[in-house]
Amino acid sequence: MLRSRRVRREEPLETGVPEAPEPGPGSVPEPGGDPEQQALTADSVGLALLVVLETLDPAERLAFVLHDMFAVPFDEIARIVDRTPAAARQLASRARRRVRGVAPEPGPGVVRREVVDAFLAAARGGDFEALVAVLDPDVVSRSGGGADEAPAVVRGAANVARRAIMFAPYARSVRFALLDGAPAVIAAREGESLSVMRFTIERGKIVELSVITDSAGLAGRDLVLLEE
Repeated sequence: MLRSRRVRREEPLETGVPEAPEPGPGSVPEPGGDPEQQALTADSVGLALLVVLETLDPAERLAFVLHDMFAVPFDEIARIVDRTPAAARQLASRARRRVRGVAPEPGPGVVRREVVDAFLAAARGGDFEALVAVLDPDVVSRSGGGADEAPAVVRGAANVARRAIMFAPYARSVRFALLDGAPAVIAAREGESLSVMRFTIERGKIVELSVITDSAGLAGRDLVLLEE
């Protein structure tokens, strides 16, 4: 509707009201200024803003747009997003920081890949302290185990770190994958069977490792190779 004014200028209902002066070069229209100029300005920044808004979660995006763009009170926003007014205010504040250029926090998938990368790098380098740092103190490692035998279980960060260093040759060349939706790596040395290591990660730490060394252990499971 605003753009249509370029083609069909509408006559004001009242006469004698002076038109607002055109904004000078480089000026930024203030809220409540000329609607046509605001529409043109919105066109120039709209795509960039949409890209940024896509990085927000739905509640943050809603709180930010309603409050900062439409001046909806936080009491009303709280009812819409099913939060307290204080929580709604925090949602808008976080969104505002991101829109102003603060990089969004990495998503869970990125964090988990970083944890796996750190584990592999430490294992390859034989760095015991770095391995312990990426493992939960109560981490559990399970390996082997077939139809007729129970898997070997190792508990505790120090014990699992020592075992990881022993099997470091398998970490030299791996393929990243998802096994039943959890991060995993596939490794195989020439002349040896396939080995798959599945990671369970919570709060940025590895809490469980499952090492599968035979194809029977993968039967019926969802294994998806990831692009490098």
